[in-house]
Amino acid sequence: MNEDLFSIDDSVIVITGGLGQLGRRYTQTLMTRGARVAIFDVGVEETRLPPDLHSAREGGRLIVLEADVTDRGSLEAALGCVEGEWDTPDGLINNAALDSPPDAPIEENGPFETYPEASWDKVMSVNVKGVFQACQVIGGRMAEAGRGSIVNVSSIYGLVSPDQGLYAYRRESGDNFFKPVAYSASKSALFNLTRYLATYWGGRGVRVNTVTFGGVFNDQDEIFLKNYTGRVPLGRMARPEDYEGAIVFLLSGASSYMTGSNLVIDGGWTAW
Repeated sequence: MNEDLFSIDDSVIVITGGLGQLGRRYTQTLMTRGARVAIFDVGVEETRLPPDLHSAREGGRLIVLEADVTDRGSLEAALGCVEGEWDTPDGLINNAALDSPPDAPIEENGPFETYPEASWDKVMSVNVKGVFQACQVIGGRMAEAGRGSIVNVSSIYGLVSPDQGLYAYRRESGDNFFKPVAYSASKSALFNLTRYLATYWGGRGVRVNTVTFGGVFNDQDEIFLKNYTGRVPLGRMARPEDYEGAIVFLLSGASSYMTGSNLVIDGGWTAW
């Protein structure tokens, strides 16, 4: 077996939303394996950078750039910085996304019939338009260079409908809570965007795949955890490190004959 099969050494990887919970994890993993990483994020205050990322930036393995995926000009400017410092990216992880948190205003987490149009537009703008524009700007440059791998991050709630029964305990306590529609619709849109681009750029050396992840443990309340893990064959929520291997695989030569595909890593959630 080729020992370098999973190598991403010296690759230039762009991660949108790279300062979030999973984005930081991807960044650390990729740099550990020798990649140079450019984080594109909104709000790149020093306080959001953990100590290890500070060190990596000082060592020339990390660039942190202010970039809004909903603003094409912002993406073009950030890409220009990456190419001026390093080279055209070899990989793009479309990780930036919006979801309504459990403590969002009631109108965002209420019944479908009254879900606000403005909330729909905001989520779609980041989760769909943002991926579309990042692919146009960064993926387009990859196609010009004749190589690259794009990883679009989806969710089990894009592949199957949210189980509203998980939140029944909240409704029973008087909180009229439902998992909102926009996140699911936006994450579902990525599957066909991925397939479209895989066929469009297949002859130009750019591979495009989707990863579908299950929920990640983040100090959720005990009742939710019990309900959620009760639906997972492996009996737990994901840990951030559970997704590292998939990211490395899709960015490396190990997946060289894989494009237009969806890699599901969900503890078995969608196997029922």
